[in-house]
This record gives sequence, structure tokens and C-alpha cells, in this order.
Amino acid sequence: PPQQRYLLGLSPQGGDGDEDFNQSQMPTHSQVQRNLERRSQDQVNQKVSELVQFLLVKDQKKIPIKRADMLKKVIREYKDVYSEIVNRAGKTLQQVFGLQLVEIDTKHHIYILTSDLPRAEGENLHRDNQTAKLGLLLIILSFIFMKGNTAKDGAVWEFLRRLRVQPGERHEVFGDVKKLVTEEFVRQK
Repeated sequence: PPQQRYLLGLSPQGGDGDEDFNQSQMPTHSQVQRNLERRSQDQVNQKVSELVQFLLVKDQKKIPIKRADMLKKVIREYKDVYSEIVNRAGKTLQQVFGLQLVEIDTKHHIYILTSDLPRAEGENLHRDNQTAKLGLLLIILSFIFMKGNTAKDGAVWEFLRRLRVQPGERHEVFGDVKKLVTEEFVRQK
């Protein structure tokens, strides 16, 4: 079923960098629950946020996501609660961003993010500046949410630069981005 495709903990096998995380080492559901009890919710939630950010950056760069990279670069010492972290990250991606984590290579455990949002057709394709500004606002608010509800100005600007929205340059849709973010969005709270 489609829902199970993003639940990465359901079908792990060794190979392609996953040698240290094979079927025999995969904790059962009850073991994961016991392991979760030993970890603070803040620690687990932090790992979920880090994994969501990692997946979004990989997706933005259009790089397929390897389970081995998730384990090595994000999950690290939390392998014992790997499936729970991935499941929570999958739910966050779906609820916040309308994205689903899909396994495209079951042998090497490679994943991509796909959109769950309905395709826009006809009148829905019409975009105006207010819709575009709302989209930018939602991206910024999502970034702040993923940073634990607070983010430094510098981190927000760096994030926008990665999206090719430069604070010092006039944007063809948003106009003066710095003014839009620091004045208009702030004024709207």
C-alpha cells in the first residue's frame, strides 16, 4: 500500500552501505517502544526535525536519498529508534509539505520525495503576486517551524539564498524581498 512505502523501517536489508543495519539487527516494534522510553521526547523530536531538513535539502538538489546516508549523517546513535524517527519524519513531510517519501530502489534502499498535493488545473493555475507572497511566507514559516519555532535572521536568509531568493536583489515576483520579509510579513505577524 502507498502508506507503507515511506515507512522505511519495514523492509531493511543489507547492502550498499547498510552493512551495519541489516534484518537481524532491526529492532521489533516492542523493542523500538522500549528504546523510545529511554530517550527524551525532545531528543527524538530533534532527530525527526533534522531528518526532515536533510530530506528536503536532498530533494531540493534532486539527489536520490540513500538510507545509509540518513543513518550516517542524521540518525547516528539513534539507530535503535530509526523506524520511529523515519515514520514521524514521513508524517511531518506529508502533513506540513504535502510530500511522501517513496522507495524507488528496494535493493539499495534509495528514496525520493513525491508530491501528494493534487495537480492544479484550469483556473487554479492562475497565480498572482499575493499567492506567490503567501507561498514565500509558508516556506519561511515552515523553515522556522523545523528549527524548533525559532530561527536567526541569518539562517532564514541563507535558507532563502539556497532557494535563489536573494535579500539584496529585486525579485521579479516578490520585489524587494528584504522589505517584504522584515516589514510586510512582520507587520502581518
